[in-house]
This record gives sequence, C-alpha cells and structure tokens, in this order.
Amino acid sequence: MSIDASVLVAVIGGLVTALGWLVSTRLTASQERQRQQADALLKYVERQLEELYGPLAFLIYEGRRTYEDLLEALGRTYVFEANAPLPEDELRIWLFWTEFDFLPRNAKIKALLTSKTHLIDGPTFPDSYIAFLDHTNSWEISHRRWKEQKVEYPWHSKVNWPDEFESEVTDTFQDLKAKHAALIGKLESAPDRKPFDRSLWGIDVKS
Repeated sequence: MSIDASVLVAVIGGLVTALGWLVSTRLTASQERQRQQADALLKYVERQLEELYGPLAFLIYEGRRTYEDLLEALGRTYVFEANAPLPEDELRIWLFWTEFDFLPRNAKIKALLTSKTHLIDGPTFPDSYIAFLDHTNSWEISHRRWKEQKVEYPWHSKVNWPDEFESEVTDTFQDLKAKHAALIGKLESAPDRKPFDRSLWGIDVKS
C-alpha cells in the first residue's frame, strides 16, 4: 500500500518541526543555566570585592602612604638599623605610628580575614595570609605586655612584615575587578536578555 506524497511531506514536516522545537528548547535551557551560573558567580565576586578584598586593598594602600609619612618624619628610607636602638626622639615617633596607625590597621585586616574567611579567593588559606597573622599577633602581644607589664621588647614584631601578603591581596583585588567587568559584559551581551540593570547590584553606573 503506497503512502500519499502529501501525507509523507506532512509527516516529515512535523518531525522536522518537532526536532527543531526540541533542539531550541534544550538550547534555551542551556543558555538559561549559563545565565544563572553567571548571575550566581557575579553575586559572589561582588561579595568578595565589597566585603573582603576592597577593604583589604584600601587598608594596604593606606598603610603604604602612612609608612612613607613615617620615613619622612624620621628623615631616612628605613626605620631600624641592625643592632642599633632607636634614639629616644625617634622611638617616640615610632611608638606614635605603632599605636595610632600600624597596630590599629593590622587589627582591622585581621578582623576581615577572621570574619570573611569564606570569601578568600582560592581553595586554601594562602601562606602569606598566615605570615601576616603571625606578624601582627607577635607584635600585638609584645606591645601589650610592654604597656601593661613594662616588659620591653625590640619595638617591632618578631616576624617581618610579609611583602608577599600585600602583593597577593592587591593582585587578587585587581583580578576580581577584571572578572567582575567580564561577567557584567557577558550578561549584558547574552541573547534574549534584558539590558543589565547595574543599579540593582549597587554598581556605580559611571564606572
């Protein structure tokens, strides 16, 4: 029994339409999953910047400037010289910066690392962050013991300031800023998507 050509064409047309619908549906679902993943990642990156790396970078940049001010007050490019105690007038300057600048800032950085550990970028707690904590904890306890028990110490931490901590924080901050911009661009250019409303995320539309 032969099949009418018009019926065959209709059947094939229906199959093609169904197949096209299935492919389109799966493609749309895949695109939607990608958008949702990008949305979730954008939210996380913004939390990292707002709650951890933005404040950390600000504190580090601030500390660099005030350290330069200290060196200017001392009139040289270093603070301590090996096996040479600070003269009394220079010690007063150093202790002023210690109590009103360095130690308070270190405490703020430590509080951020302690309370926002879940926002630290990467799968592990970086070694330089541990070195910072060792530095500030050693200095803080020695200084407090001097103030409360009059036990003198070398006027600085037993652990040197970790320069790699500064660079790692500021590098991560810049990387997250770049990732943030890329995610916004991806969301704004996504097909069949309304323009990305930055105000909903608290983003400065002029940036």
